[in-house]
Amino acid sequence: MKLLCVADEKDPLIYSNKLKERFHEIDIVLGCGDLSIDYYEFIVSMLNKPLLFVYGNHNFRGFQHFKKDTDNLFTDFIDLLKFEKSSYGSIYVDGKIKNEKGIIIAGLGGSMRYNKGENQHTEFGMLLRIIKLIPHLVWNRIFYKRYIDILITHAPPRGIHDEKDLCHRGFKVFLLFMKIFKPKYLIHGHVHIYDRNQKRITRYFDTDVVNAYGYIILNLEVNK
Repeated sequence: MKLLCVADEKDPLIYSNKLKERFHEIDIVLGCGDLSIDYYEFIVSMLNKPLLFVYGNHNFRGFQHFKKDTDNLFTDFIDLLKFEKSSYGSIYVDGKIKNEKGIIIAGLGGSMRYNKGENQHTEFGMLLRIIKLIPHLVWNRIFYKRYIDILITHAPPRGIHDEKDLCHRGFKVFLLFMKIFKPKYLIHGHVHIYDRNQKRITRYFDTDVVNAYGYIILNLEVNK
């Protein structure tokens, strides 16, 4: 199974009329945030493959259509249907778990809270979001013999690919998530790569932590 992972910056090799020719072997596309919904639409329309994504801390067009509104669930549901129809099949997985082509994928978007902006979270807030996923993760363990295959995030884990400033600091709770639930990949964005020699993939226990800035292609063996 070939995965095309994108984050943070439009790459000219992706945003091209030769996309299908160059990436015809791709099975699933994963978006790790800070990219416009139009970019995702372009990729899906060209490759005709499922695209699962989370939002980062920028580029929020369409965010209100996907974000759960507990004060008006009916209106939110109608808006969600309308926007999904116009987004060419892009699937929002933030705070959710989805089984796509035999791969169990969860999403936890956003960044560390640094100015109380949209989609920013404290360490405790991100922990609460993970706790909400636990029943589904346990269900997966019972019926699929594993909790999860891939966790899509925007921010990295603390101490892995992150930076010292609060905005780009990683979440400690992602380290705990990897220790307990053992995803094969944690794929993030948020931290820009300017040096070709900069490390993109770091092993942490049973998980490969991957910086998807721009784009990267990964291979994953499917366990059905």
